[in-house]
Amino acid sequence: MSRTVPGDARQEWPHDEGRGEGQDVAGSGYGDNSGANSQYGGSWGYDSQAYEGQAYAAYDRQGYSVQPGNAPPRRKRGRRSAVGRRKIRFRRLRRFARRPTVRVIGALFGVFLVWVGFSVGQAVAVNNGQSFSANLAEWARDHYLGPVVTFGEWLTYQPPKAGGKPSFSYTVPKDERITAAKTKGQHKGFVPDIPPTVKSLASGAPLPGEGQWRVVEKVRGEPAILVTFLRDGGQYTSYSNGIASLDQRLVKFSLRPGSEDPGSAPDNTGSWGVSDYIPPGHRTGLLATFNGGFKLDSAQGGFYLNGMYHGSLADGAASIVYYKNGKIKIGAWGRDFHMNSKIEGVRQNLKLLVDHGKVSPDANLAVNTSWGATLGGGAWVWRSGIGITKDGRVIFVYGQALDARDLAQLLQRAGAVEGMQMDINPAWMKFDYYKADGHPGDPAPTPLLPTQQPSPYSYYSPSTRDFTAVYAR
Repeated sequence: MSRTVPGDARQEWPHDEGRGEGQDVAGSGYGDNSGANSQYGGSWGYDSQAYEGQAYAAYDRQGYSVQPGNAPPRRKRGRRSAVGRRKIRFRRLRRFARRPTVRVIGALFGVFLVWVGFSVGQAVAVNNGQSFSANLAEWARDHYLGPVVTFGEWLTYQPPKAGGKPSFSYTVPKDERITAAKTKGQHKGFVPDIPPTVKSLASGAPLPGEGQWRVVEKVRGEPAILVTFLRDGGQYTSYSNGIASLDQRLVKFSLRPGSEDPGSAPDNTGSWGVSDYIPPGHRTGLLATFNGGFKLDSAQGGFYLNGMYHGSLADGAASIVYYKNGKIKIGAWGRDFHMNSKIEGVRQNLKLLVDHGKVSPDANLAVNTSWGATLGGGAWVWRSGIGITKDGRVIFVYGQALDARDLAQLLQRAGAVEGMQMDINPAWMKFDYYKADGHPGDPAPTPLLPTQQPSPYSYYSPSTRDFTAVYAR
């Protein structure tokens, strides 16, 4: 191939495909850049400085003449370079992904994701009366993701609203009022145990019916379970607290295990001797059910039922002791109780909140370590507690916006001389009483607080958490 040199410097010379477009042609026999290169006079070449200034005479790679001052447009190198860099990264990533080690790790990770999806799906789809979020939280805590759940609760926590009035009336229905006949009893020698009206935590005059007991369950015509409602104290006056009083002369208590907490019993059968729900055929005489305590790995104590243990019973821990005769007592393990042949079950949870009639001085101290990590770190959340009076009545208390001290005061005002906190947070707070209404074998549950979140039917299907069932004697 030949090129034609413009002007008088016309010569033929072989085109060097390997020569770059900004290189001197000195030494080629056609002059160099040291001469006076007027437009095309003297020995031909091109000036690299003229090239940089866009005024040069040279040839493009196709052999066409390019006149001075008429330089071809510069390439848009930035955009093409970015595309090129992306292609290079993609090729490198593809080569990396083809490595045997990476493929093995990817396959293992894929299997892990499938297992997690299957496990989570089973957990959230189970019919246990709990919400999707509650089941998901349970699964996460059971798989060492408790801090993640706590963080999520912190993000979604909304403090209680201040002021306002309760969402329902406290007025006692006529058929549930305590009358003179009910205080005298229906049977000779039996005197019903009717506690005095409970003073509200809120300041000012009580609402109609506030703190007044009503009868919701009877055994042989005698008042067995009484309930009442109190407002919160301080600024959260729109929130209601439910209180139940149960006469142990008329009712008996049964500790029930949860399918996940405590889980299977540590024997060959895996059974604790009783079911993790109230199945058909075992509902006759059922009067009430209520939630248990913390998950056992956070309860600072153990669980015992029918000769088998989950963990070990801790001295000094607040304990509900279930006796084989159906009665319960509440106190500190190792001080008030020791294991003996009359005990059927023990459920421990934290320390006593009320002891010898006095509220614990630590009730509002070290909330996270003493009384449990709450939603979002807030102190005023759903809480439940259980206590026992001097004459043996059992007191259950729960509410939507309670701190530990308020819970203790409610137990104390209802007459408890020993009391303990049970569970916290909304997904597990529940107290239900059951009405036969012509179907004694399948009574219908009614929530004590209409604001509680779990379904009142949740203990009619397997429960993940332990709970207590109350039957007529």
